[in-house]
Order: sequence, then C-alpha cells, then structure tokens
Amino acid sequence: MKLRNINIIISREYLTRVKKKSFLLTTFLVPVLFAAMCILPSVIMFMAKDTDKKVAVVDQSGIVMPYLVDTDAVDYEDYSTEPVDSMKLRFDELGLDALVVVSPLDSVQRSVTVASYSAKPLSMELKEGVQSKVNDAVEDYRLALYEIGDLKQIMEDVKSDISMSTYTLDESGEEKITSSEVYMIISMLLSIIIYMFIAMFSGMVMQSVIEEKSSRVVEVLVSSVKATELMFGKIIGVACVALTQFFLWIILTLVLVGGFSAFVGFDSLMGDPAQTEQMMEMAQMGGVDMAEMTETMAEEEGMGAVLSTLKDIDWVQMILAFIIYFALGYLLYASFFAAIGSAVENEADTNQLQMPVTVPLLLAFFIAIYAFNAPDSPIVWWGSMIPFTSPIVMLARIPFGVPMWELVLSIVLLLATFAACGWASAKIYKIGILMFGKKTTFKDLWKWLKQK
Repeated sequence: MKLRNINIIISREYLTRVKKKSFLLTTFLVPVLFAAMCILPSVIMFMAKDTDKKVAVVDQSGIVMPYLVDTDAVDYEDYSTEPVDSMKLRFDELGLDALVVVSPLDSVQRSVTVASYSAKPLSMELKEGVQSKVNDAVEDYRLALYEIGDLKQIMEDVKSDISMSTYTLDESGEEKITSSEVYMIISMLLSIIIYMFIAMFSGMVMQSVIEEKSSRVVEVLVSSVKATELMFGKIIGVACVALTQFFLWIILTLVLVGGFSAFVGFDSLMGDPAQTEQMMEMAQMGGVDMAEMTETMAEEEGMGAVLSTLKDIDWVQMILAFIIYFALGYLLYASFFAAIGSAVENEADTNQLQMPVTVPLLLAFFIAIYAFNAPDSPIVWWGSMIPFTSPIVMLARIPFGVPMWELVLSIVLLLATFAACGWASAKIYKIGILMFGKKTTFKDLWKWLKQK
C-alpha cells in the first residue's frame, strides 16, 4: 500500500463529509440539544402541575377531612352531609373535577377505603396527594388509640435517615471524600457516548462503501488505487471526521455551559449570598477556621463529595483513554462494516451479515451500563479485556480506577485484534467490492478470506 494514495483518499473522505450541511447541522445542534435535555425536564416538571382543581369530599369516617388542606392547585370542599349518588349527578352543576368518597371507619381493621369519581382520569399528582393525606389521617387515628402521650412525636423522633460518607485512600493513606453516584453517572455517560460513536461512524463507512459500489464509482476508483488503500483511506477519513465533530462538541458544550453559568450566576446555585455572608461573619467573630467551616458546610449538603470527586478524577487519563479506545474500537468495527458493505449491493442485504458484528457491540453496551454495580466483577473485567467489547466496557471501569497494566494489556490486545481483523476485512473488501449480481453468504466470505 502507498501512503500517498491513502492520504488522498483520507483527504477526499474528510473534506467531502465536513462540507456537507448535515455535518454542520449536527455539529452545532447536538450541543444545544444536549443542553436542552438537561434543562427541559426541570422546566417541564415545574410547569406540569395541576391548577384550579375543585374536589368534593364525602368523608364518612370523620377523620380525613381535616387533613385535606387546600393548596395552590387543589381546593377541597366538604360535602360529607350530601348523599354520594346525588353528588355524582351534580358534577356539572357544582363545577367539580373530582369526587372523593371516604368510607366509614372499620373498627376491626382500624382503616378506611377511598374511592374517587371524575369525568376524566385523575392526574397522578392529585391521586398521590389524596392518598398521602388519607394515610396520615389513618396513622394518627391508630396512634391515638394507644393512648400514649406524645406517641406521634416519639415515633417521629425514633425515625432515622442516615447517609454513608465514602472516602478513598491514596498511597500515603490520606483520605478524600468521594461520591459513588458521580462515578456511576460518568461511567454510564462514557459507555453511551462511545457506543453511539462507534455504531454511528462505523455504519457511515458501510453506507459510503455501498453507495460507491451501487453507483459503480468504485470501479473508477480501484483503477487508480488499490482496493485496500481505498478501504483504509475511507475508514481513517471518517475517523478524522468523527474526532473533529467530537472536539467541536466539547468546545461548543463548554461555551454553552460557561455562557449559562455567567447568565444565571454561580452564586444563585449556592443559596442566598446575604445569608451565607452573615454566617461567615458570625463564624469569624467566634474564631472559627473559615476553610474548615466552608468544607464542612459543603460536605454536609452533599456538594463537597461531588466537587471532591470531580476534582480527583484524572481527566487527562480519561480523555486520552476515550480517544484511544474510540479510535481503536472504531477502526476494528469500521473494518468489519467496510467488508460487509463491499459484499452487498444495497442496505437491505446487510441485515444477515451484520448480526455477528452487532451482537458483541450490544453485549458490550449492556455490560457497561451495569458496570458501576461491580466494576471488578469477572464479567466486567473480561469484558474490558476481550477486544470486541473492551472499547466500551473499559471506559465504564476507568472512573472507578483501573491498574495501568490492565489498561496497557487491554489496548495491546485491541490493537493486535484490529491488525488481524483489518487484514481479513481487506481481503474480503478487495474481492467483494467488484462482485455484482449475486447475494453474498457467509460461505462466500469464507471463500474470499481463504484466497491468496
């Protein structure tokens, strides 16, 4: 193979794709959509609330109605003296949204039953709100039957909600507070991102090969360059496009996050500035160590563990590992997809041939999604070593700490597997790219692979 020819193919693939409107559109829209996905759920949850609901209550137990206090969204009206059947017929007249009927007290079970009637199904918020208030009323009624003074307060006092602080120890024995939840989120995000990138850009290589083959453009190309040069040039060209898009996404996302932080103000996320300043002044007057107080306050609120965890993560190692595993994982799977694309004449014929390739990729994704539960378990460890799954699974393990020898071994195995599979894919590509008029089977691929 001549490097000059490969460089020409790489340049052609790269420039052709980065000039497309679809590339520019996805490059600039994805960071915006990602930011929107982070913000919109909170906005929707804030706005998606019941408003101006009128609920009639027929409380035959005599204990529930005092607990149904009006809110900004719901008004409860007492119709306990009205017959239930007549209330059902007066929905429109009274302008009701729902009718809640509480049964008389069951002296044996010391409980009640509750039913609601409405023209439209009740919202989950309204249903859960009523259930919660009824449960509170029944619990207080049961506590009162024990005739123990301040029993309710005693029950509240004995309840506990203890959270466990987690620390990691470095080689010198120094402890640092950490948050397992942060590692879990980073692990899952890395797994999802690299899976999407490998699947998306490898599929792009296959689609490009099929388009050139079906349009017979490939016949012109192979008259000037070798088929293997065309294949590797195409694979590397698309890889350059992927890395360009990836770095642009990082830069644009940082710009959006920085702009949002500047617009909203970081202090607004940390509480009332005036109150914080007042607390600091009081602490100074009392001779309290300010650094220690600030650290303690952050840890107690849960923010300290998050910030400490994010600070202690080796981001350089993580970014380098992402680039290496994406590049090698992509090259491995892209070579497979290129071989599959060369063996067919249209995308409809790829389904059968894709199955052996997509199954390991999906298996790796499913292992990685649950890797945070036990990052050193046998299935996760082997998944991070086997080359067909390691690009995704190893990235899911890295936030939890991976020995350097395991990283090196995993990368060496992945590189060696790519070299072997790339050579095999090139043999299939060289023959398949010029085959027309026959549906390719696995038997044909094996025959092409054995040819010298």
